[in-house]
Amino acid sequence: MRQTDVLALVSTFACTSLAKAAGLPRGVGPEFVKFFEAKDTFSCIGHPSITLKASQVNDNSCDCPDGSDEPGTAACAFLDPLSPEQPLPSSLTGTTNTTNVLPGFWCANEGHVGTYIPFMYVNDGACDYDLCCDGSDEFAHVGGVKCENRCGPIGKEWRRLEEERKHAKERAAKRRRTLAKESRELRRRVIAKVAGLADEIKALEVKRDELQKKLEEVERQERGKVVKTDGEGGKIGILLGLAKNRVKELRETLDDVLDQRDDLQDKVDELELILKSFREEYNPNFNDEGVKAAVKAWDDYSAKVASEKKSKRSDNDILDVLKEDGEESGINWKEFEGEETSDADIPKVYNLEAYLPSFVRDYVHGKLNLARIWLIENGILADNPKSGGESRLVTAAREAHQAVANEVTSKQSQLGEQQKDLEKDYGVDDIFRALQGKCVSTDSGEYEYELCWLDKTTQKSKKGHGNTVMGNFVRIDTEMADEEDRADGKGLGKGPRMVLRYENGQGCWNGPNRKTDVWLACAETDELWRVAEAEKCVYKMEVGTPAACEDVHEPGVRTKDEL
Repeated sequence: MRQTDVLALVSTFACTSLAKAAGLPRGVGPEFVKFFEAKDTFSCIGHPSITLKASQVNDNSCDCPDGSDEPGTAACAFLDPLSPEQPLPSSLTGTTNTTNVLPGFWCANEGHVGTYIPFMYVNDGACDYDLCCDGSDEFAHVGGVKCENRCGPIGKEWRRLEEERKHAKERAAKRRRTLAKESRELRRRVIAKVAGLADEIKALEVKRDELQKKLEEVERQERGKVVKTDGEGGKIGILLGLAKNRVKELRETLDDVLDQRDDLQDKVDELELILKSFREEYNPNFNDEGVKAAVKAWDDYSAKVASEKKSKRSDNDILDVLKEDGEESGINWKEFEGEETSDADIPKVYNLEAYLPSFVRDYVHGKLNLARIWLIENGILADNPKSGGESRLVTAAREAHQAVANEVTSKQSQLGEQQKDLEKDYGVDDIFRALQGKCVSTDSGEYEYELCWLDKTTQKSKKGHGNTVMGNFVRIDTEMADEEDRADGKGLGKGPRMVLRYENGQGCWNGPNRKTDVWLACAETDELWRVAEAEKCVYKMEVGTPAACEDVHEPGVRTKDEL
């Protein structure tokens, strides 16, 4: 038994002994002793202006409006809110206070725990041992009923059960502390992982940016290189191919420009025809300054066009440029093909590079490469990618950059998930973090019901008809429970309780989506006690778990705050 319980019991016995020693009226509770001390008169507790004779206390006549003069009889039971409604006695007619100031008839219950019982139970001819084990409520022996004092064995059994409850509560609290410790460690790991991912991402971003710069530099250098292909002709052959492509592009562009010019010329001709008709057909006798100004402008335009020199280059000359290449028109590319040998065919005696030191050759090549790059970037020289695509050097640089970029994206996704996990509500002390992923179930008729912590609730058919999701976890709430204690201790009891909300389950036939409210109470182990369908497709689960227990310290163990 807890120290506070022992002290309360000792205090009760002391007050009871004091009441007997002072000759107090029957049914007076410890906290009302001061109002019933031996006197010649008695003042109503709620109406001290009303004074009675001491002999009127417990005389089986309700004389005080608040019923305080009858602590040991049922005379004022009609003032008890639990009693059936009865008319007021003539002596109390007109009073405004119709509530008994006393909580009930006090049963001392020596050897057990003293308690109040409703006045309606006093001398009702029944032994209420569950409330008044000493039988003092049946002092009048109505109907010959005699209630013996059974407080000794009842109190002993009660203390044994209380001791078991105490130890069970301590074990449950110990289990909760273990869960809290596991949850703290799990959270610490998440925090460490977040810090580690942040550092990794920071380093990878630096590496990614470096590889991006390297890729751009490699692409820039590779664009200026003139490389040999598998075909013949060496560098001259490659340049010849580039020139042919460039000429083709220019011809296509020139052809587009000529088409646009012809379209515009058609529009100009049409407008000139309209203005010329206007010039010839307008009436000069009308004094319209706007028309006169327009006619004068047309005359000036016509004179200007007549005086302009026509282009020396005819359309035929331009069209000749667009002709297909060949021996008689365009460019005869055959004249340039096969004329130049590759570098391998040039004797080293005629190769100036062979006589230059290596560092000079590297310097010259570097300068030439930079010059090519500048010409390419400014559109003067066409780009010269390697036949079949980019060079292997560029490909390798691009793949290296892409691999790091992909890793950065993956790490950022992991970091986001871990940060979201830290923001998630796992209850007080993150207690449900240690339970996440675990499930508890119970059989109920043709179904098995399962609760998975912070995940979902499920109804499983034993006949193989599949499983039904009754809700997915949404949040943690708190609500007040108001249930009588169960003999087996597996109940919600009274007071604030955690409630886990599971919503948006599978839809009911012709109804809403299922949802489940999971009410939690303290227990030594995780147990799914009961499942009920409060209303259509709305379920209530009652679950015992150490996670719902208060943190009770082990005997003899001092916490940090107590040191």
